[in-house]
Amino acid sequence: MTDPSPKAARRPGEQALAALGLGAPALSPADASPHAFPEGGRWRTEIPSCEGPEALAVVLKESSRLDVPIHRISQGSGVWMLTDAEITEMVEATEERDIELCLFTGPRGTWDIGGSTRTDSRGGGLRARGHDAVAGCLEDAIRATELGVKCLLVADEGVLWTLHRARVAGIIPADTTLKVSALIGPVNPAAYAVYEQLGGDSINVPSDLTLDHLTEIRRVSAAPMDMYIEAPDDLGGYVRMYEVAELIRRGAPLYLKFGLSKAPGIYPYGHHMRDVTLSTARERVRRGRLALDLLARHGADGDMAPLGSRLPGTLQRFDIPS
Repeated sequence: MTDPSPKAARRPGEQALAALGLGAPALSPADASPHAFPEGGRWRTEIPSCEGPEALAVVLKESSRLDVPIHRISQGSGVWMLTDAEITEMVEATEERDIELCLFTGPRGTWDIGGSTRTDSRGGGLRARGHDAVAGCLEDAIRATELGVKCLLVADEGVLWTLHRARVAGIIPADTTLKVSALIGPVNPAAYAVYEQLGGDSINVPSDLTLDHLTEIRRVSAAPMDMYIEAPDDLGGYVRMYEVAELIRRGAPLYLKFGLSKAPGIYPYGHHMRDVTLSTARERVRRGRLALDLLARHGADGDMAPLGSRLPGTLQRFDIPS
């Protein structure tokens, strides 16, 4: 545990507004998360939508140029959209810099033959439809971990539970971390706690949750939270950079995800999407620099988790039937 109250942090515009008689009430310590990452620190960073070795190289080069620390790099098209050689190249490049690489698992409803995802209700969304889709996700998980991937992105509750059971059984490595996708992200504390119990090590919440919602979640769960500081358009396009310090205060332990609005979708990626994929990868890192600059200007850039840290700490799980 760390002190949830930033020592010298200030809120945006605070002094100027106070001088004009428009000062805000003091922050309540009761709203703050009491939790932290196991190695210390209250926030980590993530660059999402890194769709292959070439995009990864762009992200790593730009992060060095702009001095953007990265804890995790994630991909959205899926393990099945990468060759063994491409996965190996990504694993080696991220291991060299002690960055966690997270790849998406298997077949999912938005790309299969199910028509419900194309209705106004979106049906079951990204979930794995049927036994064969779950099997495909497990196949992807085994293949990826055998090639050295240590984090898997999941968009189905059944797949999450299956992969958690698989790591307990030794089918995939026990230190594999399971990340819950934003497209099935929980919107209340009860649901968040269920995802933790099912095996989630890092749970993406929708970026339209309020600060009070984050506090509610932190009263029931210490599982690391992922949140887009800038969300892609298909997730709402929300830009919450000025709230970053308060998002950390309320939501820690928190992954700051640097997404990008006003950009075309790139899943599933192929070389026909190369130019936009590389340019948006570069801009995501720049967005990260903007958010980190805001934190620094407000005196709230302390308490970053050590680079290279990736494990979630001790979490609550459902019992696995024998």
